[in-house]
Amino acid sequence: SNFHLRKWNILLLKARECYPQSYDDEEVVLVNNKCKCVTVTSKFVPSKENPEEEILERNIRIIVPLKSRENISDPTSPLRTTFVYRMTDLCKKCDPIEIELGGEIYNAQQSTSCDDTETCYTYNRDKCYTTTFPFLYHGERKILQAALTPASCYAE
Repeated sequence: SNFHLRKWNILLLKARECYPQSYDDEEVVLVNNKCKCVTVTSKFVPSKENPEEEILERNIRIIVPLKSRENISDPTSPLRTTFVYRMTDLCKKCDPIEIELGGEIYNAQQSTSCDDTETCYTYNRDKCYTTTFPFLYHGERKILQAALTPASCYAE
């Protein structure tokens, strides 16, 4: 099992699903995948059958970027027609976090099955995307690299 601390809530991730370990009244964000435009939240709410019991309500919000390209970095690639959303992939916590152990700060990854080949349907504004393009300068053609998400590519 993997643990993630968020404010005072503890989220426990088990194989194939996202489970909150918080039993208070606030909504907990389990997934905020900017690459696939998906947010998954959960909250305990009174049961409709028995108001004295609480059930876990999960909300999945998906924004489908209809003008997304097969290759988001290539404006000439065809429009994407297939969008795949797997909860097992969305619930992975692949971004490194800082944790404190024994007074020292360490970087940790919360999932053991991460790879860098995730297909993005739009730009994750937290990551740097670049592309190359031909540039003609004084009659000489050069290939230059440009940032597609400048705020993520250059330090302030």
